[in-house]
Amino acid sequence: MDIEVPLRDLGAVDATALRDAILAQEEVAWHEDRSRQESFYVHDQTRSIVMIAVDDDSWPAGAVSRGPGWNRIADAALPVMQKIVAAHYPEGGEVIRAIAANLEAGSRIRAHSDIHQSFHCAHRIHVPITTNPKVWYTIHGRPFQLKPGHAFEINNQAQHSVTNRGTKDRITFIFDYIPPGPLAYDPGRGRQRPENLSIQPPGLAFRVPRETSGADN
Repeated sequence: MDIEVPLRDLGAVDATALRDAILAQEEVAWHEDRSRQESFYVHDQTRSIVMIAVDDDSWPAGAVSRGPGWNRIADAALPVMQKIVAAHYPEGGEVIRAIAANLEAGSRIRAHSDIHQSFHCAHRIHVPITTNPKVWYTIHGRPFQLKPGHAFEINNQAQHSVTNRGTKDRITFIFDYIPPGPLAYDPGRGRQRPENLSIQPPGLAFRVPRETSGADN
């Protein structure tokens, strides 16, 4: 979403349990779902644990689904997401993507902007898990360092890139949140996401994918 600034600091967030859950994953967890790397060439030097995914090809009615990362990290991720959404965004919307992303030491994400319509109407939120002093996130020509302990929203409609020149991997948890109501790229027509594509469990301020046989195993 275009938030009119490169980056918003959403303030302090305790992601200790989420960090521990992600760092406890075995190597195979980072290779179970390669859809992000295969769909977006700029992410070919990254690895991901996919918790929530959306069918981009059928947007705006494409279903959301639980990825292999749901059983791995959802119990730790959902409370963090809840605190962020409840504090900063209108409640009752939908999380359409959620992943842990690893940019390995010596790698980069090339400059790009997120052009799919779903990226225009979703708040892209980063919760840094690990970093090092040689990781730089450049947004609209401005360099930033996203450090653990805070959450951030980035302007994914501005050109952005990430470079990791350090000797340790950079890991961040990312989720895309669409507020309730008309989609941001088409407010005049009032087009919305069908609500039956996801559910809002008790205690959460947002909708998530339904549990379906085999989808979250």
